[in-house]
Amino acid sequence: MFGGQNMQQMMKQAKKMQKQMEDEQADIAKTEYVGHAPSDLVLATFNGDRELKDLQIKEEVVDPEDVDSLSDMVIVAVNDALKQIDQDSQKRLGQFAPKGMF
Repeated sequence: MFGGQNMQQMMKQAKKMQKQMEDEQADIAKTEYVGHAPSDLVLATFNGDRELKDLQIKEEVVDPEDVDSLSDMVIVAVNDALKQIDQDSQKRLGQFAPKGMF
């Protein structure tokens, strides 16, 4: 069905795309994503492998009488960072896969 030359060319192109995808995945893993709660009262920093690297909580948000608000802000910051990872992964890797895979 395919000529030997065409098959070799297709294999070469597939290997090139695989290498590009691996490079993008490595770049994503090294990238830091910072999630923000309102007014930057809580910042959550992740790497592209979804590992939490830093969590900063501003002193003014710590109220022993209102722990729920602090919890909510941490959740917002964490979810914001994870959303950024998803969006960046889709942007960088979407060109290598069918829509909806990432």
